[in-house]
Amino acid sequence: MFNPSNMQRYAANLNAVRDASRRIAPHAHRTPVLTCATLDALAGRQLFFKCENFQKVGAFKFRGACNAVLRLSDETAARGVVTHSSGNHAQALALAATLRNIQAHIVMPTSAMPVKRRAVEGYGATVYPCEPTLAAREEMAAQVIEQTGAVLIPPYDHPDIIAGQGTVGLELMDEVPDLDAIIAPVGGGGLLSGVCIAAKALNPSIRIFAAEPAGADDAARSMAAGRLMPQTNPNTIADGLLTSLGEHTWPIIRDHVERIITVPDEKIVAAMRLIWERMKIIIEPSSAVAVAMVLGDDFKSLDSISRVGVVLSGGNVDLSQLPW
Repeated sequence: MFNPSNMQRYAANLNAVRDASRRIAPHAHRTPVLTCATLDALAGRQLFFKCENFQKVGAFKFRGACNAVLRLSDETAARGVVTHSSGNHAQALALAATLRNIQAHIVMPTSAMPVKRRAVEGYGATVYPCEPTLAAREEMAAQVIEQTGAVLIPPYDHPDIIAGQGTVGLELMDEVPDLDAIIAPVGGGGLLSGVCIAAKALNPSIRIFAAEPAGADDAARSMAAGRLMPQTNPNTIADGLLTSLGEHTWPIIRDHVERIITVPDEKIVAAMRLIWERMKIIIEPSSAVAVAMVLGDDFKSLDSISRVGVVLSGGNVDLSQLPW
């Protein structure tokens, strides 16, 4: 049974999320919650879409990056910040750094979408290309830190990042307090763990589910094994969900996510197109994973769920390479 006091042993708690909400309020958007009768009919439930595709830099990542950068002391911030990211966190940290007039150093895999790299450079950050592996990203980031003295702001596995991402759940619960369940996509787990912290603390009976690409299913495998399983050779169109869970995000997800359901890329693409066509908003494949899950038979088979919050995590798409 859920015990709110247990939240104290995790990397973040409700107080940290609320502090983050106040801290980032002057800078981050409070994103809208949209509904769609067509999607409700297809899902057989009422769906409430938390639209982080309307967040600054086009993704929820700005919340965590902004919180982490604003939490730095003046002395530490003056050294600059560094991270490794395929795109959304890179953009978020680059923009957050401009708020404090500090330098951002971004390690990006060569597989990152050109549109995301251009955005990172547009925010004034220095980009360091590397091979598209986690080991290569971490090695390059370590070299940049040694050369510049900048402080590392990880993409997801950091208390301030988790607290910042948790503001998504805080806002969703405030606007739609009587939800039965929330679905969020999972990659590194910063968003999902933050949503768990906020939602479960506010409503211990709410059910949390995660959506994951079948081609990058380390979170599902970790849940099945009861231990953290690393990501190996991910292959999915959902480029924002290629990373492994971290030591801070995993315990929260392990303890508070009821189930992780995987979906194949063809379902992800179909869900992405459906949202574009019927809701008239742009979402990226990583967002569409949650939509594909809520429309799938595995989730439809679950009982006692009538009102579902669905986190649309971002909307950064390379329009020159649409998957249809």
